[in-house]
Amino acid sequence: MSAESLATMAKHSITWSTALSIFIIVAGVAAICVPLAAGIAATILIGWLLIFAGVLHLVFGWHTRQVGGSIWGFLLGLVYLAVGIYLLVHPIAGLAALTLGLGAYLFAEAILEFVLAWRLRPVGGTGWLIFDGIATLILSILIWATWPLSTPWFIGTLVGISMIFSGASRLAVLSAARRMVAKPA
Repeated sequence: MSAESLATMAKHSITWSTALSIFIIVAGVAAICVPLAAGIAATILIGWLLIFAGVLHLVFGWHTRQVGGSIWGFLLGLVYLAVGIYLLVHPIAGLAALTLGLGAYLFAEAILEFVLAWRLRPVGGTGWLIFDGIATLILSILIWATWPLSTPWFIGTLVGISMIFSGASRLAVLSAARRMVAKPA
């Protein structure tokens, strides 16, 4: 393969990746504009992932039935399936549960950030951990204080923000790749 064809392929790949990055950013803005739809879409995706994981747990339990402990694999698989099916059948209630669960997760994360900052205080630079912990704690308190009113917008807004950051970071990496491809050998 010649250097010219490799450069042509790289330029073509960068063009498609740039288009994809812009699409991700636009989708992120749309998710922020219509957070309930994005939240329901995320809930449905999580529901399907849980169903898939439940099936895998059942298969794993079946294949390890000779070793013992398969009852736990089966039970875990059934729990995954039940929760996944519930999320698909009741996406709004599932979204409310996911929002509440996210609030609990963020609270636990904030506490762990504070503990880590305390443990690493001799190292220095722990101010960022404390800042992260405070921001995460405030976010978790906001979720808990406004739940269930935060249900329609919170998950969808987070998905949108994440998509915008993903698209922007891809564009930054692609910009560097474009400069590398443009450099003469």
